[in-house]
Amino acid sequence: MARKRVYFFGNGKAEGRSAMRNLLGGKGADLAEMTSMGIPVPAGFTITTEVCTEYYENNRKYSKGLKEEVQRSLAKVEKAMGRKYGDPSNPLLVSVRSGARVSMPGMMDTVLNIGLNERTLQGLIKNTGSERFAYDAYRRFVQMYGNVVMGVPDEAFEHLIEEKKRQKGVKLDIELTAEDWKELALKFKEAVKRHTGKDFPDDPEEQLWGAVGAVFESWNVPRAKKYRELNNIPEHWGTAVNVQTMVFGNMGDDCATGVAFTRDPATGEKRFYGEYLPNAQGEDVVAGIRTPQPINKAGKTDPKMQSLEEFMPNIYKELTTIYKKLEKHYTEMQDIEFTIERNKLWMLQTRRGKRTATAAIRIAVEMKKEGLITKEEAILRVPPSHLDQLLHPTFDPNVNKKVIARGLPASPGAATGKVVFSAERAEELAGHGEKVILVRIETSPEDIGGMAAAQGILTQRGGMTSHAAVVARGMGKCCVAGCGDLNIDYAQRKFQVDTQIVVKEGDYVSLDGSTGEVMLGEVKTVEPTLSGDFGTLMRWADQTRRLKVRTNADTPHDAKVARGFGAEGIGLCRTEHMFFEADRIMPMREMILADDTPGRERALAKLLPMQKGDFIGIFREMAGLPVTIRFLDPPLHEFLPHSAAQIEELARDMNVSPDKLRERVESLREFNPMLGHRGCRLGITYPEIYRMQTRAIIEAACELAKRKVKVLPEIMLPLVGDVAEFRFLKKDVIEVARDVMKEQGVRVKFTVGTMIEVPRGAITADKIAEEAEFFSFGTNDLTQMAYGFSRDDSGPFLKDYMSKNIFDRDPFQTLDQTGVGELIKIAVEKGRSSRKDLKLGICGEHGGDPDSVEFCHRVGLNYVSCSPFRVPIARLAAAQGALKEKPEAKGSRRTVKGGKNVGAHRKKILGKGKK
Repeated sequence: MARKRVYFFGNGKAEGRSAMRNLLGGKGADLAEMTSMGIPVPAGFTITTEVCTEYYENNRKYSKGLKEEVQRSLAKVEKAMGRKYGDPSNPLLVSVRSGARVSMPGMMDTVLNIGLNERTLQGLIKNTGSERFAYDAYRRFVQMYGNVVMGVPDEAFEHLIEEKKRQKGVKLDIELTAEDWKELALKFKEAVKRHTGKDFPDDPEEQLWGAVGAVFESWNVPRAKKYRELNNIPEHWGTAVNVQTMVFGNMGDDCATGVAFTRDPATGEKRFYGEYLPNAQGEDVVAGIRTPQPINKAGKTDPKMQSLEEFMPNIYKELTTIYKKLEKHYTEMQDIEFTIERNKLWMLQTRRGKRTATAAIRIAVEMKKEGLITKEEAILRVPPSHLDQLLHPTFDPNVNKKVIARGLPASPGAATGKVVFSAERAEELAGHGEKVILVRIETSPEDIGGMAAAQGILTQRGGMTSHAAVVARGMGKCCVAGCGDLNIDYAQRKFQVDTQIVVKEGDYVSLDGSTGEVMLGEVKTVEPTLSGDFGTLMRWADQTRRLKVRTNADTPHDAKVARGFGAEGIGLCRTEHMFFEADRIMPMREMILADDTPGRERALAKLLPMQKGDFIGIFREMAGLPVTIRFLDPPLHEFLPHSAAQIEELARDMNVSPDKLRERVESLREFNPMLGHRGCRLGITYPEIYRMQTRAIIEAACELAKRKVKVLPEIMLPLVGDVAEFRFLKKDVIEVARDVMKEQGVRVKFTVGTMIEVPRGAITADKIAEEAEFFSFGTNDLTQMAYGFSRDDSGPFLKDYMSKNIFDRDPFQTLDQTGVGELIKIAVEKGRSSRKDLKLGICGEHGGDPDSVEFCHRVGLNYVSCSPFRVPIARLAAAQGALKEKPEAKGSRRTVKGGKNVGAHRKKILGKGKK
């Protein structure tokens, strides 16, 4: 039996359901679910994501039988709605929209009003009694189809509209007459012919399949690819296509359209929140073309506003009943779209609402308290990476701020940067390390790259549900939208406020996304304070997780910050960072340039009290918790100057010959320093370095032990690939530690272990574990050596790997679980076969990546270690890893019985879209 590829919904019956989102996409699955719940949904059908795969696999051709299957579903829609597609007297018009399994707002294409031509247009005029509405609908169709399907630049159409408004002496589209739109529709078709050399299609069937193909093509347009890259959405998923009966919110004063959230997406407050526009189509709300009105009286900020609750009280009451029903059914905050056509409410979409991190936490905690979800579901509801939004500074309320304008607080946070007026410029400057604020009249999906690169987004138009607001909240970016005080001039690259203030590209501004304030210049920030809901969620996570979370910290300040975020020790203290400070670099260089062991020991003696002082400060901040200290790791040439002028200057300062210094610098130069004389290899050649570091650690521990401070030092020898290396160095460590404790008259407990960052170390872990008491996986170097990539040089070509679908993720950001992960598993199994109580952790950058943390849980590590501000992220990810091990785990997106991948080739095929 042939596989079903088209699923009908309408008249209270649906062939699909919510659990089928892998197959039907999120939009199609939820339209089917709402229909089955008895909610008023315009009839339609969904073409599955599997067809998207077939489309690319078959060189953009459809499989046999698909068109017949679509025709059968279209007949069901016609019956449900009492209209006929292409019928001149009673035409059915449809929309064609995308629908990936997860929401990608605005990233793919939509075409509305399909089925209109000169014949069906007359039937629409007869049935609606409004010639103006009908010609407005027709010109919208020609404009959208011409742009999306036929590739005509939208500016070609907008120019004609602006020209007509100037000719008529009006400012707004709604002031144009039926005759104006009739004339413009004709001019639009001429523009299509001029740009493409083709006539605009009048055949409804050709229109439908042209739009379906355009939606499948939009899966691979640059903005969609960029969004998937930013949100780690696999290329091979593909999109479904939803064909649905058009309903109109722009037929007159008894019509409207709107977007709403069942809870506040910025704060998480339990209140119905949204916006609507009377006599408008849906895209007018999200595009920011007109300023929308609040959905209810509680949302009014100006008494002159008219809410939907006041404008259409009965419709608002019905909408309230539906939103409550949806939230209870999905047990999740919903983002809904609706249209009111001649006092009849239609629901066009429901989906999991995008929200800020603050809102996500509040909603999860409050829904658990309301009994809608369990504690475990609450933990799984918050993406760990979103916590990053909460852990960074906000503006200092006590400093003077020059507020020059106010807009809508569309996405909270604080952002300061140089003003830029295009997405391309934002990406360019951000790529050079500049902080930028993207300023646009209104954003579009094409701006996605610039929005991701910017610190914040400021728009002149648009509301709280505009494209800028929704995308910024999803990214965790600060956004101020609908700032009508601005007058933006793209050509001059400036914006003006009133007549007094002019801000040019490159000037600094600051945005407060919580208040909507726009400030001139850079504004001082303060450290964040976290809500009680955050503490509640973290407490639940800590009760659930097995994996410990430590931090990477090299200073007492970093250690203190990390402990405040819940760190349970230090997993990596990099001692080399301590030697680069101004008062230490000279004795370090003296040590490197010394000709013999006594000379090196004299220089190291100067460094000893400095190292000891560092360790005392760190041990004190981490009292009672383990601190893993990595001995000197980088090659010695990194501590020396390389330019001729710097060498001359250092030679004078050190009173040595420039030639001798130059010769020494040259002798330390290596063709591949990352594989050269570094790590434990330095300790073997110059054992006095590691002896000094051992003495500094143990002396600091003994001194604090005398003051009744509990210290748990863990000494880590880096880059070990052979047990003989470890054995040689461990002997010195034990000997020096014993001598120091004897001198101090105090005994402190310490352990000696190694970093597993050389593949041979992982493969021979059973031998190394006979000597080492712990392993810490240095996944930065382990990834580098496993792939043969230089992490310092691979950035440019790794972008090519990801853009060409060779890699889904950068392996230096998210752990390669298949290759590098296999080395870790080998080391875990072999290491514990020799030492059952072997302590295992990870201390590379992957320790703060949620997917990598879950892997660490699964393979049985004891802890992960990450930067201080990522500690809460790792805590939550560790809890989610523990919950996902349980077969009954809930709260993540439901899987689909009918939506399995169609084959291993799918990922490859779907990567072949147009560039």
